[in-house]
Amino acid sequence: MKENPENRNQDPVPATPSRTGLNGRQAPVRQRQEEILKRVRDKGYVTNESLARHFNVTPQTIRRDINTLCNDGWLQRYHGGAGPASSTENVAYSDRRIICLPEKKQIGKMVAEYIPEKASLFINIGTTTEEVANALLTHHHLRIITNNLNVAAILSKNENFEIMVSGGKIRNRDCALSGEATVDFIRQFKVDYGIIGISGIDSDGSLVDFDYGEVRAARTIIDNSRKVFLVTDHTKFGRKAMVRLGNIGEIDALFTDQTPPAPVVKMMSEAGGKIHTF
Repeated sequence: MKENPENRNQDPVPATPSRTGLNGRQAPVRQRQEEILKRVRDKGYVTNESLARHFNVTPQTIRRDINTLCNDGWLQRYHGGAGPASSTENVAYSDRRIICLPEKKQIGKMVAEYIPEKASLFINIGTTTEEVANALLTHHHLRIITNNLNVAAILSKNENFEIMVSGGKIRNRDCALSGEATVDFIRQFKVDYGIIGISGIDSDGSLVDFDYGEVRAARTIIDNSRKVFLVTDHTKFGRKAMVRLGNIGEIDALFTDQTPPAPVVKMMSEAGGKIHTF
């Protein structure tokens, strides 16, 4: 069979369907798409032509990348280019579970190294906090309070853990609990460590998320923890969302897979917080 001349100089297309997250794609495609996300966060809007020139690929290749990232919820498509995704709606839970999964697993292992035996913990909603729960299974005699049914199910595999689950309204898509009953339950405790995830860290250090009820529960966890550990992968740096949780300066330690942007590093340092990467 003869090769189609139009295909000779094109970049490889993703080997898996677009909704498998960046992890499931071929390395050159994944790296290019991650760089596209970074350029959109830095500039606010990028054109297909400028991206094609920057990466030395065809406009058709860039359009495929943009379409994939828009379908995954990371970008918003505009005529001739793309901008940041909506600040009012998060990526689907099924996609979030596999995006940066190896990084989330490693973050979970890092956090587990800083949790002593017989400690008391809050663990909140999120796919990264679920990997923290998996990494904690080899610990002994932990007391955990959570508003995440997935976290409770994971931790229940260890028979010497004491696990308490908050009340509240169940969010069916990810088994999260939120609402007044959740907040009231969390307020009854003061624990050693609060482990929280976040949807975005804005350029001014704001911790932001998409769901007001979820943020209220997370805020209560911060206020009732002796130390607060924030767990997040690099895709959350510069990501926009509508509801403000707090500021990065309130966090005792940030566990992530890449060094954060310089302003975040500066704010953490000035507040006395620690940053842990691998």
